[in-house]
Amino acid sequence: MEQPVSSDFKLGIISGGQLGKLLVAAANNWDITTYVLDGSASAPASGVCNEFIQGSYLDYDDVLNFGRKVDAITFEIENVNINALRQLKEEGITILPDPDVLELISDKGTQKEFYEENALPSSPFRLFKDKEEVIDAINNKEIKLPFVQKLRRMGYDGRGVQMIRTQSDFDKLFGAPSLIEEIVDMEKEISVIVARNKNGETQSFPTVEMEFNPVANLVELLISPANISESIEKRAVELAQSVISKLDFIGLLAVEMFLTKDGNLLINEIAPRTHNSGHHTIESCITSQYEQQLRSILNFPLGSTAMQSPAIMLNLLGEPGYEGVVKYQGFEECLKIEGVKIHIYGKAETRPYRKMGHVTILDQSIDGARKKANFVKENLKVIT
Repeated sequence: MEQPVSSDFKLGIISGGQLGKLLVAAANNWDITTYVLDGSASAPASGVCNEFIQGSYLDYDDVLNFGRKVDAITFEIENVNINALRQLKEEGITILPDPDVLELISDKGTQKEFYEENALPSSPFRLFKDKEEVIDAINNKEIKLPFVQKLRRMGYDGRGVQMIRTQSDFDKLFGAPSLIEEIVDMEKEISVIVARNKNGETQSFPTVEMEFNPVANLVELLISPANISESIEKRAVELAQSVISKLDFIGLLAVEMFLTKDGNLLINEIAPRTHNSGHHTIESCITSQYEQQLRSILNFPLGSTAMQSPAIMLNLLGEPGYEGVVKYQGFEECLKIEGVKIHIYGKAETRPYRKMGHVTILDQSIDGARKKANFVKENLKVIT
Protein backbone atom coordinates (compact mmCIF):
# COMPACT_ATOMS: atom_id res chain seq x y z
CA MET A 1 0.00 0.00 0.00
CA GLU A 2 1.29 3.47 -0.86
CA GLN A 3 1.73 6.11 1.83
CA PRO A 4 -1.93 6.77 2.71
CA VAL A 5 -1.54 10.34 3.95
CA SER A 6 -1.06 11.79 0.52
CA SER A 7 -3.21 13.27 -2.23
CA ASP A 8 -1.82 10.50 -4.44
CA PHE A 9 -3.39 7.78 -2.29
CA LYS A 10 -6.87 6.76 -3.49
CA LEU A 11 -9.27 5.20 -0.99
CA GLY A 12 -12.32 3.48 -2.47
CA ILE A 13 -15.49 3.37 -0.38
CA ILE A 14 -18.19 0.97 -1.51
CA SER A 15 -21.64 2.50 -0.96
CA GLY A 16 -22.24 6.19 -0.47
CA GLY A 17 -24.96 6.45 2.15
CA GLN A 18 -24.72 8.44 5.36
CA LEU A 19 -21.96 6.22 6.76
CA GLY A 20 -19.97 6.73 3.58
CA LYS A 21 -20.51 10.48 3.71
CA LEU A 22 -19.22 10.69 7.28
CA LEU A 23 -16.28 8.42 6.46
CA VAL A 24 -15.34 10.69 3.54
CA ALA A 25 -15.42 13.68 5.92
CA ALA A 26 -12.92 11.93 8.20
CA ALA A 27 -10.66 11.02 5.26
CA ASN A 28 -10.70 14.62 4.04
CA ASN A 29 -9.00 15.66 7.28
CA TRP A 30 -5.95 13.68 6.16
CA ASP A 31 -5.95 14.76 2.50
CA ILE A 32 -6.89 11.29 1.32
CA THR A 33 -8.45 11.20 -2.14
CA THR A 34 -11.79 9.39 -1.88
CA TYR A 35 -13.65 7.44 -4.54
CA VAL A 36 -17.22 6.29 -3.85
CA LEU A 37 -19.30 3.65 -5.67
CA ASP A 38 -23.08 3.80 -5.30
CA GLY A 39 -26.12 3.06 -7.42
CA SER A 40 -27.79 6.41 -6.80
CA ALA A 41 -26.45 9.61 -8.35
CA SER A 42 -27.87 11.51 -5.37
CA ALA A 43 -26.29 9.31 -2.68
CA PRO A 44 -25.28 11.37 0.40
CA ALA A 45 -21.55 10.84 -0.22
CA SER A 46 -21.75 11.83 -3.89
CA GLY A 47 -21.32 15.53 -3.17
CA VAL A 48 -18.41 15.30 -0.73
CA CYS A 49 -16.04 12.70 -2.21
CA ASN A 50 -13.34 13.47 -4.77
CA GLU A 51 -14.65 11.03 -7.38
CA PHE A 52 -18.15 9.55 -7.48
CA ILE A 53 -18.86 6.54 -9.67
CA GLN A 54 -22.41 5.40 -10.23
CA GLY A 55 -22.76 1.63 -10.28
CA SER A 56 -24.05 -1.37 -8.37
CA TYR A 57 -21.96 -2.83 -5.56
CA LEU A 58 -23.66 -6.16 -6.33
CA ASP A 59 -22.50 -6.16 -9.96
CA TYR A 60 -19.21 -7.98 -10.69
CA ASP A 61 -18.02 -5.64 -13.43
CA ASP A 62 -19.02 -2.45 -11.60
CA VAL A 63 -17.10 -3.47 -8.47
CA LEU A 64 -14.12 -4.75 -10.45
CA ASN A 65 -13.79 -1.60 -12.56
CA PHE A 66 -14.21 0.60 -9.49
CA GLY A 67 -11.56 -1.30 -7.54
CA ARG A 68 -9.00 -0.94 -10.31
CA LYS A 69 -9.13 2.84 -9.92
CA VAL A 70 -8.04 2.89 -6.25
CA ASP A 71 -5.25 1.74 -3.94
CA ALA A 72 -7.44 0.35 -1.15
CA ILE A 73 -11.13 -0.44 -0.60
CA THR A 74 -13.31 -0.30 2.48
CA PHE A 75 -17.06 -0.41 2.97
CA GLU A 76 -20.15 1.11 4.50
CA ILE A 77 -22.25 -1.93 3.58
CA GLU A 78 -21.53 -5.66 3.72
CA ASN A 79 -23.69 -6.86 0.81
CA VAL A 80 -21.11 -6.56 -1.98
CA ASN A 81 -20.08 -8.74 -4.93
CA ILE A 82 -17.54 -10.96 -3.17
CA ASN A 83 -16.16 -12.57 -6.35
CA ALA A 84 -15.13 -9.17 -7.69
CA LEU A 85 -13.44 -8.34 -4.39
CA ARG A 86 -11.49 -11.61 -4.47
CA GLN A 87 -10.28 -10.84 -7.98
CA LEU A 88 -9.18 -7.36 -6.92
CA LYS A 89 -7.33 -8.84 -3.94
CA GLU A 90 -5.45 -11.17 -6.33
CA GLU A 91 -4.50 -8.10 -8.37
CA GLY A 92 -2.91 -6.50 -5.31
CA ILE A 93 -5.63 -4.10 -4.20
CA THR A 94 -5.84 -3.79 -0.41
CA ILE A 95 -9.36 -4.75 0.71
CA LEU A 96 -10.31 -4.32 4.36
CA PRO A 97 -12.19 -5.99 5.85
CA ASP A 98 -11.02 -9.06 3.91
CA PRO A 99 -13.52 -10.49 1.36
CA ASP A 100 -13.67 -13.87 3.12
CA VAL A 101 -14.62 -12.26 6.43
CA LEU A 102 -17.07 -9.95 4.68
CA GLU A 103 -18.77 -12.95 3.07
CA LEU A 104 -19.11 -14.71 6.42
CA ILE A 105 -20.65 -11.69 8.10
CA SER A 106 -23.00 -10.81 5.23
CA ASP A 107 -24.85 -14.10 5.84
CA LYS A 108 -26.57 -14.20 9.24
CA GLY A 109 -26.56 -18.00 9.07
CA THR A 110 -22.79 -18.29 8.73
CA GLN A 111 -22.48 -15.64 11.44
CA LYS A 112 -24.39 -17.87 13.86
CA GLU A 113 -22.38 -20.93 12.84
CA PHE A 114 -19.18 -18.98 13.51
CA TYR A 115 -20.34 -18.12 17.05
CA GLU A 116 -21.23 -21.78 17.67
CA GLU A 117 -17.91 -23.09 16.33
CA ASN A 118 -15.91 -20.59 18.41
CA ALA A 119 -17.85 -20.97 21.69
CA LEU A 120 -19.12 -17.40 21.50
CA PRO A 121 -22.44 -16.94 23.33
CA SER A 122 -25.51 -16.43 21.14
CA SER A 123 -29.15 -17.56 21.22
CA PRO A 124 -30.09 -21.05 19.91
CA PHE A 125 -30.96 -21.14 16.20
CA ARG A 126 -31.87 -23.26 13.21
CA LEU A 127 -31.38 -22.62 9.51
CA PHE A 128 -34.13 -23.05 6.90
CA LYS A 129 -34.12 -22.88 3.10
CA ASP A 130 -37.71 -21.69 2.60
CA LYS A 131 -41.11 -20.97 4.14
CA GLU A 132 -42.40 -24.52 3.67
CA GLU A 133 -39.50 -25.97 5.62
CA VAL A 134 -40.24 -23.59 8.51
CA ILE A 135 -43.94 -24.58 8.57
CA ASP A 136 -43.02 -28.29 8.52
CA ALA A 137 -40.72 -27.77 11.51
CA ILE A 138 -43.53 -25.99 13.39
CA ASN A 139 -46.03 -28.75 12.58
CA ASN A 140 -43.54 -31.40 13.68
CA LYS A 141 -42.99 -29.47 16.94
CA GLU A 142 -39.28 -29.04 16.16
CA ILE A 143 -39.63 -25.31 16.81
CA LYS A 144 -42.28 -23.57 18.87
CA LEU A 145 -44.06 -20.25 18.78
CA PRO A 146 -43.26 -17.46 19.29
CA PHE A 147 -39.90 -17.05 17.54
CA VAL A 148 -37.80 -14.56 15.58
CA GLN A 149 -37.18 -15.10 11.86
CA LYS A 150 -34.28 -13.38 10.10
CA LEU A 151 -33.37 -13.42 6.43
CA ARG A 152 -29.86 -14.79 6.02
CA ARG A 153 -28.89 -12.12 3.50
CA MET A 154 -29.68 -8.52 2.51
CA GLY A 155 -31.46 -7.48 5.72
CA TYR A 156 -30.66 -4.09 7.27
CA ASP A 157 -32.20 -1.34 9.44
CA GLY A 158 -34.83 -3.69 10.83
CA ARG A 159 -35.73 -5.09 7.41
CA GLY A 160 -35.54 -8.85 7.11
CA VAL A 161 -36.31 -9.42 10.81
CA GLN A 162 -39.74 -10.29 12.17
CA MET A 163 -41.50 -11.83 15.13
CA ILE A 164 -43.78 -14.77 14.44
CA ARG A 165 -46.15 -15.03 17.40
CA THR A 166 -49.17 -17.07 16.29
CA GLN A 167 -50.42 -19.16 13.38
CA SER A 168 -52.05 -16.02 11.95
CA ASP A 169 -48.51 -14.70 11.24
CA PHE A 170 -47.60 -17.63 8.96
CA ASP A 171 -48.62 -15.72 5.82
CA LYS A 172 -45.77 -13.25 6.38
CA LEU A 173 -43.05 -15.89 6.83
CA PHE A 174 -40.04 -15.16 4.60
CA GLY A 175 -39.78 -17.51 1.64
CA ALA A 176 -36.02 -17.07 1.20
CA PRO A 177 -33.28 -18.79 3.24
CA SER A 178 -33.60 -17.69 6.86
CA LEU A 179 -32.76 -18.54 10.43
CA ILE A 180 -35.09 -19.03 13.37
CA GLU A 181 -34.03 -17.94 16.85
CA GLU A 182 -35.62 -18.41 20.20
CA ILE A 183 -36.91 -15.21 21.78
CA VAL A 184 -34.45 -13.93 24.36
CA ASP A 185 -35.69 -12.92 27.82
CA MET A 186 -33.95 -9.59 27.43
CA GLU A 187 -33.19 -6.78 29.85
CA LYS A 188 -31.77 -4.44 27.17
CA GLU A 189 -29.83 -4.31 23.91
CA ILE A 190 -26.30 -2.96 23.94
CA SER A 191 -23.52 -2.46 21.41
CA VAL A 192 -19.73 -2.33 21.50
CA ILE A 193 -17.74 -0.96 18.58
CA VAL A 194 -14.23 -2.38 18.43
CA ALA A 195 -11.34 -1.74 16.04
CA ARG A 196 -8.29 -3.82 15.15
CA ASN A 197 -5.34 -2.97 12.91
CA LYS A 198 -2.89 -5.21 11.07
CA ASN A 199 -0.50 -5.15 14.03
CA GLY A 200 -3.19 -6.78 16.17
CA GLU A 201 -3.81 -3.67 18.27
CA THR A 202 -7.43 -3.48 19.43
CA GLN A 203 -9.43 -0.63 20.93
CA SER A 204 -13.08 -0.56 22.02
CA PHE A 205 -15.50 2.30 22.47
CA PRO A 206 -17.57 2.42 25.67
CA THR A 207 -20.70 0.26 25.55
CA VAL A 208 -23.90 1.98 24.44
CA GLU A 209 -27.51 1.12 25.19
CA MET A 210 -30.04 1.07 22.35
CA GLU A 211 -33.77 1.76 22.28
CA PHE A 212 -35.71 0.63 19.22
CA ASN A 213 -38.67 2.07 17.35
CA PRO A 214 -41.43 -0.52 17.91
CA VAL A 215 -42.90 -0.05 14.42
CA ALA A 216 -39.80 0.18 12.23
CA ASN A 217 -37.67 -2.18 14.39
CA LEU A 218 -34.60 0.07 14.07
CA VAL A 219 -32.58 2.05 16.58
CA GLU A 220 -34.38 5.25 17.52
CA LEU A 221 -32.20 6.33 20.43
CA LEU A 222 -28.94 5.32 22.05
CA ILE A 223 -27.41 6.18 25.40
CA SER A 224 -23.68 6.50 26.03
CA PRO A 225 -22.46 5.27 28.39
CA ALA A 226 -24.92 2.40 28.84
CA ASN A 227 -26.64 2.07 32.19
CA ILE A 228 -24.91 -1.18 33.14
CA SER A 229 -22.58 -2.31 35.90
CA GLU A 230 -18.80 -2.13 35.59
CA SER A 231 -18.62 -5.93 35.48
CA ILE A 232 -21.08 -6.16 32.58
CA GLU A 233 -19.23 -3.35 30.76
CA LYS A 234 -16.00 -5.29 31.16
CA ARG A 235 -17.57 -8.53 29.90
CA ALA A 236 -19.17 -6.78 26.92
CA VAL A 237 -15.86 -5.24 25.84
CA GLU A 238 -14.02 -8.55 26.33
CA LEU A 239 -16.65 -10.34 24.24
CA ALA A 240 -16.36 -7.80 21.40
CA GLN A 241 -12.58 -8.10 21.45
CA SER A 242 -12.83 -11.89 21.40
CA VAL A 243 -15.07 -11.76 18.31
CA ILE A 244 -12.78 -9.44 16.36
CA SER A 245 -9.70 -11.50 17.25
CA LYS A 246 -11.25 -14.86 16.36
CA LEU A 247 -12.38 -13.44 13.02
CA ASP A 248 -8.82 -12.16 12.44
CA PHE A 249 -10.66 -9.01 11.41
CA ILE A 250 -8.93 -5.78 10.37
CA GLY A 251 -11.13 -2.71 10.47
CA LEU A 252 -14.05 -1.54 12.58
CA LEU A 253 -16.61 -4.02 13.90
CA ALA A 254 -19.93 -3.30 15.63
CA VAL A 255 -21.01 -6.08 18.00
CA GLU A 256 -24.67 -5.91 19.02
CA MET A 257 -25.59 -7.90 22.12
CA PHE A 258 -28.55 -8.85 24.27
CA LEU A 259 -28.21 -8.43 28.02
CA THR A 260 -30.55 -11.06 29.43
CA LYS A 261 -32.57 -10.63 32.61
CA ASP A 262 -30.34 -13.15 34.37
CA GLY A 263 -27.23 -11.09 33.51
CA ASN A 264 -25.84 -13.06 30.56
CA LEU A 265 -24.56 -11.53 27.32
CA LEU A 266 -25.55 -13.01 23.96
CA ILE A 267 -24.27 -11.81 20.59
CA ASN A 268 -27.14 -10.69 18.38
CA GLU A 269 -25.41 -9.57 15.18
CA ILE A 270 -22.18 -8.00 13.99
CA ALA A 271 -21.55 -5.38 11.30
CA PRO A 272 -18.12 -5.06 9.58
CA ARG A 273 -18.14 -1.27 9.31
CA THR A 274 -19.09 1.94 11.01
CA HIS A 275 -22.49 1.64 12.62
CA ASN A 276 -25.55 3.55 13.70
CA SER A 277 -24.63 2.85 17.33
CA GLY A 278 -21.41 4.86 16.91
CA HIS A 279 -22.69 8.16 15.48
CA HIS A 280 -22.32 9.91 18.84
CA THR A 281 -18.55 9.33 18.86
CA ILE A 282 -18.08 12.28 16.47
CA GLU A 283 -18.72 14.69 19.33
CA SER A 284 -18.60 12.61 22.52
CA CYS A 285 -15.32 10.69 22.15
CA ILE A 286 -11.74 11.78 21.50
CA THR A 287 -11.67 9.65 18.34
CA SER A 288 -14.76 9.14 16.17
CA GLN A 289 -15.67 5.73 14.81
CA TYR A 290 -15.01 7.09 11.30
CA GLU A 291 -11.46 8.15 12.09
CA GLN A 292 -10.95 4.84 13.88
CA GLN A 293 -12.00 2.90 10.79
CA LEU A 294 -9.37 4.77 8.79
CA ARG A 295 -6.74 4.22 11.46
CA SER A 296 -7.45 0.49 11.56
CA ILE A 297 -7.48 -0.22 7.81
CA LEU A 298 -4.40 1.96 7.19
CA ASN A 299 -2.56 0.26 10.08
CA PHE A 300 -2.09 3.48 12.02
CA PRO A 301 -2.04 3.56 15.84
CA LEU A 302 -5.63 3.33 17.04
CA GLY A 303 -7.03 6.48 18.62
CA SER A 304 -8.21 7.00 22.17
CA THR A 305 -11.87 6.09 22.63
CA ALA A 306 -12.20 7.94 25.93
CA MET A 307 -15.47 9.80 26.36
CA GLN A 308 -15.39 13.58 26.51
CA SER A 309 -19.07 13.84 27.43
CA PRO A 310 -22.08 11.64 28.14
CA ALA A 311 -24.35 11.62 25.10
CA ILE A 312 -27.67 10.55 23.69
CA MET A 313 -28.10 9.99 19.96
CA LEU A 314 -31.47 10.28 18.22
CA ASN A 315 -32.07 8.99 14.72
CA LEU A 316 -34.04 11.46 12.61
CA LEU A 317 -36.64 9.26 10.94
CA GLY A 318 -39.14 10.24 8.30
CA GLU A 319 -42.50 10.90 9.94
CA PRO A 320 -45.35 8.46 9.21
CA GLY A 321 -47.73 9.85 6.62
CA TYR A 322 -45.11 11.93 4.77
CA GLU A 323 -43.42 11.00 1.53
CA GLY A 324 -41.71 13.36 -0.91
CA VAL A 325 -39.41 16.39 -0.91
CA VAL A 326 -38.05 16.75 2.60
CA LYS A 327 -38.49 19.58 5.11
CA TYR A 328 -37.16 19.79 8.66
CA GLN A 329 -39.63 21.25 11.12
CA GLY A 330 -38.28 22.69 14.39
CA PHE A 331 -34.66 22.85 13.22
CA GLU A 332 -33.87 26.32 14.60
CA GLU A 333 -35.60 25.71 17.94
CA CYS A 334 -33.42 22.66 18.54
CA LEU A 335 -30.21 24.43 17.48
CA LYS A 336 -30.75 26.92 20.30
CA ILE A 337 -30.15 24.20 22.89
CA GLU A 338 -26.61 23.88 24.19
CA GLY A 339 -25.05 20.54 23.30
CA VAL A 340 -27.44 19.69 20.45
CA LYS A 341 -25.53 18.66 17.31
CA ILE A 342 -27.69 18.03 14.24
CA HIS A 343 -26.44 15.96 11.29
CA ILE A 344 -28.51 16.00 8.09
CA TYR A 345 -27.58 13.31 5.57
CA GLY A 346 -28.68 15.11 2.42
CA LYS A 347 -31.37 12.71 1.22
CA ALA A 348 -33.66 14.76 -1.01
CA GLU A 349 -36.85 12.80 -0.30
CA THR A 350 -38.34 11.40 2.87
CA ARG A 351 -40.60 8.42 3.50
CA PRO A 352 -41.92 6.88 6.72
CA TYR A 353 -39.10 5.75 9.03
CA ARG A 354 -36.34 6.48 6.52
CA LYS A 355 -33.10 7.56 8.23
CA MET A 356 -32.69 11.21 7.26
CA GLY A 357 -30.16 12.31 9.87
CA HIS A 358 -29.22 12.03 13.50
CA VAL A 359 -28.86 14.32 16.50
CA THR A 360 -26.22 13.93 19.20
CA ILE A 361 -27.12 15.57 22.50
CA LEU A 362 -24.29 16.30 24.94
CA ASP A 363 -24.63 17.10 28.63
CA GLN A 364 -22.73 16.66 31.87
CA SER A 365 -25.21 13.93 32.83
CA ILE A 366 -27.37 11.40 31.02
CA ASP A 367 -30.43 12.79 32.82
CA GLY A 368 -29.67 16.23 31.43
CA ALA A 369 -29.09 14.84 27.96
CA ARG A 370 -32.35 12.88 28.19
CA LYS A 371 -34.35 16.05 28.92
CA LYS A 372 -32.84 17.77 25.90
CA ALA A 373 -33.40 14.67 23.77
CA ASN A 374 -37.08 14.58 24.69
CA PHE A 375 -37.44 18.19 23.49
CA VAL A 376 -35.66 17.38 20.22
CA LYS A 377 -37.77 14.28 19.67
CA GLU A 378 -40.99 16.25 20.15
CA ASN A 379 -39.99 19.28 18.07
CA LEU A 380 -37.63 18.20 15.27
CA LYS A 381 -39.76 16.49 12.63
CA VAL A 382 -38.96 15.19 9.15
CA ILE A 383 -41.93 16.08 6.94
CA THR A 384 -42.73 17.28 3.41
